[in-house]
Amino acid sequence: MYRKNWSLSSLDKEKAALLAENLSLDPFIALMLVSRGITEPLEVDEFFSDEVVLSNPFEIRDMEKAVERIRPAIESKEKIAVFGDYDADGVTATALLYSYLKSCGADAVYYIPNRMTEGYGTSNEAIDELKKQGVTLIITVDNGIAAVEETEYAKTLGIDMVITDHHKAGEVLPDAVAVVDPHREDDPSAFKEWAGVGVAFKLVCAIEGVDGESLLNDYCDLIAIGTLADVVSLTDENRTLVKAGLEKINTNPRLGIEMIKQVAGNSKSLSSMGVAFTVAPRINAAGRMGSAYRALELLLCDDGDRARVLAEEIDKANRDRQSVEANITSQAISVIEEKGYKYDKVIVVSGEGWHSGVIGIVAARLVEKYGKPAIVIAVDEDSAKGSARSLGDFSMYDALCNCAGLLTHFGGHVLAAGLGIEKENIDAFRKAINDYASGMEMPFPTLKLDCKLNPSYISVELANNLSAMEPFGNGNEQPLFGLYGMTVTSVRPIGDGKHLRMTLSKGDSSVSVVKFGTPVEEFPYTAGDRVDVAVKIERNEYRGEIRTSVQLRGIRFSGVDEEKRIASIRLYENYYQGTALEKDLLLSLKPDREFLGNVFSFIKNNSSVPLESETLAVRMGVGMGSFAKLLIALDVLTELKTISKTEEGNYVIPEKIEKTDLSNSAILNELERRLKQ
Repeated sequence: MYRKNWSLSSLDKEKAALLAENLSLDPFIALMLVSRGITEPLEVDEFFSDEVVLSNPFEIRDMEKAVERIRPAIESKEKIAVFGDYDADGVTATALLYSYLKSCGADAVYYIPNRMTEGYGTSNEAIDELKKQGVTLIITVDNGIAAVEETEYAKTLGIDMVITDHHKAGEVLPDAVAVVDPHREDDPSAFKEWAGVGVAFKLVCAIEGVDGESLLNDYCDLIAIGTLADVVSLTDENRTLVKAGLEKINTNPRLGIEMIKQVAGNSKSLSSMGVAFTVAPRINAAGRMGSAYRALELLLCDDGDRARVLAEEIDKANRDRQSVEANITSQAISVIEEKGYKYDKVIVVSGEGWHSGVIGIVAARLVEKYGKPAIVIAVDEDSAKGSARSLGDFSMYDALCNCAGLLTHFGGHVLAAGLGIEKENIDAFRKAINDYASGMEMPFPTLKLDCKLNPSYISVELANNLSAMEPFGNGNEQPLFGLYGMTVTSVRPIGDGKHLRMTLSKGDSSVSVVKFGTPVEEFPYTAGDRVDVAVKIERNEYRGEIRTSVQLRGIRFSGVDEEKRIASIRLYENYYQGTALEKDLLLSLKPDREFLGNVFSFIKNNSSVPLESETLAVRMGVGMGSFAKLLIALDVLTELKTISKTEEGNYVIPEKIEKTDLSNSAILNELERRLKQ
């Protein structure tokens, strides 16, 4: 994995200092606020306020039409179906609207399609099933904006549709009784960043005829989970809703959520990140690995014994999901490395029998590993389902639009999308999407730091002040600080060797930093190294004592020339992508026998230390201007089987070294051929 490019935010320090002075704020908190565009005293008050101020739900287009259809249906005991989705946003939205309708005495049922057999959204088959149950009104939550044909089909059966969604609207809207989606082009509402559960809450408020404050305590926990799980912007009303939801989850949670916390072994107060990584994945896992109905039933459950059983079931589903995901990720990486897809601008990898419920997570893992957009396709006989993830400003949705002729269907956003494709078209699709990206400057993965921090400033007071900025998430990211020019004084294992703790020093200051998920033997930094680290600082309470928890989010050797490093990586990738290069650039890529021998000898003589490509460059003294040549050299030595590469990306000497000649290297021969052209 290529390390992300570090980007230090440009801050107006004078404005932050003035804000800190006028409002008696911690200077770093003032910096964080200014970086989020919060610069006026009134804005600061609103940011930290616990006061609930919600907008009029009727600001959203078609809300009045929706209410005019739903209220009489409730009163007349017309059979209403809440049609949801199988992810955490869809499940919480279904639980919210269904429980509200039942509280009003409505004759209501719910329906969530099976991810594996039905796929996303409404279908004629599902509508047929609801017709058999006597349903005459379907209300969608977190889906439906693309259900143009299904809405027409429902009409032929005498079923009305009310659509509530938050996804991007197409050119044609469903001809439903009402289409409530803030992303309609003609929607006049000021705030548009709700998750599906947020739109469902707005509908409930409209039916009730209130702005929502009186209903908030009943549903804010569900809203918080769905909103955090869907990674929508935690600004404006979403911040208010999630803040209230976290309070309820930690002080008076509904039975189902309390049971999830218990089976997850988390008795602590959950932050927004805690909910996003503890509660939401388990709800998601139910839909990924089987039926989302288990998670929905748990959120609606009021029986302790049944809730315990359901919570344990979805906890097991989450463990199964992790195992399946890890297995498919490993297989995908093997294919990508073997086929050379890692050099493509957009990685497209497919596999027979891959579980389609986890391919979206696998795609995200590949984006993280390779720093490129990735599409993972699960093949089942002749047809296949794909899930795509992107980064930066590369719009996956636009890219799929360009390849629409090769797809059976697709939909999504800039950073995430889903698709259907015939097996026979996968190779053509891979070529088409890379042809589309060929003329673009692709984004390089970036680690955005809020500011540099003197390690002496790390304290419980700072951690307390930072916690006041919760909830963190999209639009209000948890602050990330850079500690520059630190010396590693020790690295030791913790947590049965699964994690590590590193002690860093600078001058008279020393700081202890934890890195989760990395054993010491896979960590390429050792005592004496001079490094820069990116850290998050949290407040940690243990046995009544408040301490600071400093967590590692990025590390690099101090003094690395970032511009040259990235330029070298781009050159290396352009070469493998077949880009026409000037002769001097091709020459800069060619490692001679001496260089190759030095690389081999260094790896052989330093076998006790993990050596991925950048670590190897720094320890060998190879400047970043020659980093591309080192990458080619590593490819050549790996090709000739004189070195090998581990799954973690480290280079090692194999037990048995193959005797070979450099003339046997296809990589060197191709480089020589291109030099002679």
